[in-house]
Amino acid sequence: MSNHVTIAGAYEIPPRRYREHSSIDLFRMILGGALAEWQISPADIDGVITTTGGDITGHDTYIHGRLISELGINASIAETMNLGGGSHQAMVNRAAMAIHEGRANAVICVSAGKMMRPGLGAADAMVRAICDYNLEGPYGPWIAALYGLVATRFMHEKNVTAEDLARVAVSARKWALLNPEARQHEAGPLTIEDVLESRMVVTPFHYLDCSLPSDGGGVVLVTRADLGREWAARPAFVKGYGEYHPRGTVSDPGSLIETGAVISGRKAFAEAGLTPADIDVAQLYDAFSSTPLLLLENLGFCEPGKAAGFVNSGAIDPGGSLPVNTYGGLMSFGHTGESSGMSLLVQGAKQALGTAGPTQVENAGNVLIHAYGGIMFYHTTMILGDEP
Repeated sequence: MSNHVTIAGAYEIPPRRYREHSSIDLFRMILGGALAEWQISPADIDGVITTTGGDITGHDTYIHGRLISELGINASIAETMNLGGGSHQAMVNRAAMAIHEGRANAVICVSAGKMMRPGLGAADAMVRAICDYNLEGPYGPWIAALYGLVATRFMHEKNVTAEDLARVAVSARKWALLNPEARQHEAGPLTIEDVLESRMVVTPFHYLDCSLPSDGGGVVLVTRADLGREWAARPAFVKGYGEYHPRGTVSDPGSLIETGAVISGRKAFAEAGLTPADIDVAQLYDAFSSTPLLLLENLGFCEPGKAAGFVNSGAIDPGGSLPVNTYGGLMSFGHTGESSGMSLLVQGAKQALGTAGPTQVENAGNVLIHAYGGIMFYHTTMILGDEP
């Protein structure tokens, strides 16, 4: 498929708190900005794949129809899908298959998200969305608590410390300081001590171990390879993809620390004909500071038990051997609700396109993007390259 399908453009609005904007307002901002930057017209687009609008307490399941009307186009393919944070690579894969089969030529994959607003029924809606309602829901878990269970098990089995978690947050901040669009761009450097001295949220996470709630979203343009070469100076070729959906609650995973990333990553590497050693940049979903450590091992970048030492060596920092979350990650760039996985995809695509600006990694030939939905379930892994 890599000879036939490219990402020709990637665009994202800066993550902020757009309090006066509805989800459809954000979609309009995203598409208006992208079309202006890419210098194409709506008539060039014949497919629309999107995630649900709204926040986690309420969705618009027909947002693709709304966007088709907004653009004033007729579409050969259209879909609204929801795999949570894992939706976005899956959207590109669906578009790539349609293009490969000759059913579409240029498909936009677009997502906008607003973080959940506190209010009556919000907690119940969250429990219904991410928990086993009978086995987990009655105990009143929240996102951080569920992640905390996974992180605690990982720390126990892999001899990982709170200082190791904090070092992940420090790296994310280093990248954010290079990225003018990151919410923490002006916040200044972060130290391990800063993280450990921030207030405790839930064991083992301090406040600065957590991602930053934001509103935002982005879009990528998936095209036939000939159009990609016409519309982009250096298109990003879709080289490999893997998807895996293990059992979907914390109470029934089989293993808390061997996630679906093991299999989705293996599939993506096999399809691309690459190994972890061939990857130049990785964008890894970092809802909390523990998850990049776990994913580095699950995806084969580190041997079991070696991820903490790898991170502490500076390997994932600017100038490191494997730059990770080069835009600041969800922790320092911003976690944009239902579109959070789009940030990883957009920023990964920009690295492969060579358009990442001040965070551009030199010789970013192969870029891996991994995200997931739920509490580390519904895994999607994609590998992009600067050549087929």
